Amino acid sequence: MTDSNLPMAVGKSLPASTEAASGREFVTMIIDGQIFGIPVLQVQDVLGAQKITRVPLSPREVAGSLNLRGRIVTAIDVRTRLGIPDREAGSKSMSVVVDHNGEFYSLIVDQVGEVMSLAATDYEQTPATLDERWREISDGVYRLKDTLLIVIDVKRLLRLEELTAA
Repeated sequence: MTDSNLPMAVGKSLPASTEAASGREFVTMIIDGQIFGIPVLQVQDVLGAQKITRVPLSPREVAGSLNLRGRIVTAIDVRTRLGIPDREAGSKSMSVVVDHNGEFYSLIVDQVGEVMSLAATDYEQTPATLDERWREISDGVYRLKDTLLIVIDVKRLLRLEELTAA
C-alpha cells in the first residue's frame, strides 16, 4: 500500500463487515519485516513522516512530540520500545495515531499496511517463545498464510513510566 492509498481517518467511520462481526478488524503495521496489528477502533489517524521535536529527559522510547491539527501528540518509536535496532538513516517511517485515556499518541512504525478482518476462531494466545519485550505488549496472535500477526495491546505498549522506573 502506498502513502497515497492510505486511509487518513481510520477508525469509527469504517463500515462494519459481516466477517468483522464474527471476528476483529486490525490496522496492520510492518516493523523490521514483522507484521503487527492494532484494533481498528483504537486508531484515530494514519500519517506519513512527520517533523518530531525531541523532548529533553524523556524515556528513550519517546521520540518526541508532533503537532497534529493544533494538538500536541507524543510520538513513540515502536522499534525502540520493542528492542529492535534503529532504522537506517534516511529511511522513511509512518505513524499510527491512537487515543489512550484521552491523550493522542503517534506510534512510529516502518510502514502501515491495510485493514484486516480476522476470524475470532483464528485467534491464539501469545506464544511463550515470543521475545519477552514483544510478549509484554502482545494481546495474542493470528497465524496468517506466511507469517504471524502480533496484536498490540496499546495500553501495555504505552506503559513507559514503568519502564523508566525499572
